Amino acid sequence: MSDIAKLQIGENTYEFPLIQGTEKETAIDIASLRGATGGVVTIDPGFKNTGSCQSAITFLDGEKGILRYRGYSIEELAEKADFLEVAYLLIFGELPTKEQLDKFYNDILDNAIVDDDIKKIIDAFPKNAHPMGVLSSLTSALTAFNPSSVNVDSEEDMYNAIVKIMGKFPVLVAWTMRKQKGLPLHYGSRKLGYVENIMKMMFEKPNEEYEINPIIKDAIDKLLILHADHEQNCSTSTVRVVGSSHAGLFASLSAGISALWGPLHGGANQAVLEMLEAIKEDGGDTKKYMGKAKDKEDPFRLMGFGHRVYKNFDPRAKIIKVAADEVLDDLGIQDPILDIAKGLEQEALNDEYFVKRKLYPNVDFYSGIIYRALGIPVEMFTVMFALGRLPGWISQWREMRLRKEPIGRPRQVYTGENYRPFVKINKR
Repeated sequence: MSDIAKLQIGENTYEFPLIQGTEKETAIDIASLRGATGGVVTIDPGFKNTGSCQSAITFLDGEKGILRYRGYSIEELAEKADFLEVAYLLIFGELPTKEQLDKFYNDILDNAIVDDDIKKIIDAFPKNAHPMGVLSSLTSALTAFNPSSVNVDSEEDMYNAIVKIMGKFPVLVAWTMRKQKGLPLHYGSRKLGYVENIMKMMFEKPNEEYEINPIIKDAIDKLLILHADHEQNCSTSTVRVVGSSHAGLFASLSAGISALWGPLHGGANQAVLEMLEAIKEDGGDTKKYMGKAKDKEDPFRLMGFGHRVYKNFDPRAKIIKVAADEVLDDLGIQDPILDIAKGLEQEALNDEYFVKRKLYPNVDFYSGIIYRALGIPVEMFTVMFALGRLPGWISQWREMRLRKEPIGRPRQVYTGENYRPFVKINKR
């Protein structure tokens, strides 16, 4: 294959270099397009065909259903690693030794306390405030309590900022849920691991000691790993673009949380449960709603099935389906909403219409089922997504800053009015 691409505009031909990634992905480098052509730009709404950066973090092949972090398959990581190991891998590029992991966690624990005035900010929110809005605000507020900017040329400064947010973020997540439930805000324990502390801070009741259920711990561990990174999606791109202005890590993460909030992105797992609630209110007939989903004239949309990127089975869904079955079996929950979910799952896996179009249940479908079974409020589902995505956002921000990427500044094609002379108000 030639190492250049040719673009013809009118009678002029321009040549642009091709870039090939380590997985044989090919891109046309059009960085010089506007200058070479005297102002011509490309237009690509939603950036579906535009690579915004070169990255060594996550490889995704939607056609083949492949997801790898730093070269390691998501299947192997979910089976053999825990979330903190995966976080270290994403951020620093290699799986940690035991000594490195122990130091990483001890440093995180040293930073797992937030300024007490943060509680005053939480108290100012009404109980019905959406947890994603609260979490975004609290993450941004950390900047006020940690005003020094990160010197990205200092590995020590960068490391300190990372362990600081890895320590404080789970506290903010837990407190966001406990505020909504009217429970006291408290901290974890140095005797527990990272995920166990998350569970303790979220679920412990004030009048009893919290016991770790290993099946639930394993399911949460897997969910966080599966959500840890997903290439240049909406929220990750947001973190990189905001960070490209040299905004701090906390501010960039706050922007990413806001981007994740939307129902077309991280809010999809919340949308799944809202759909299941609506089906229950209408009698719970899954066959009826599968029929509506197949009817192109019907506005109903089946949430949690298929994926914008994966054109086959979502590899994360295969993993978390097993965990979902284990959690439901262990807890023995009788819940009509979960019964409807399992009914829809079986319909989709066996209906020729869905199988032919590869509209299988995705990770959002199963994560919603697990969170529901654990008693996590539906508005908190996207917050849990953000908790998992935290190391991915950090790794993307770190990579972008270390590579000294230029500020994100997309172009446009103007379609408004041509020049018009100003008309005084008495003549309009």
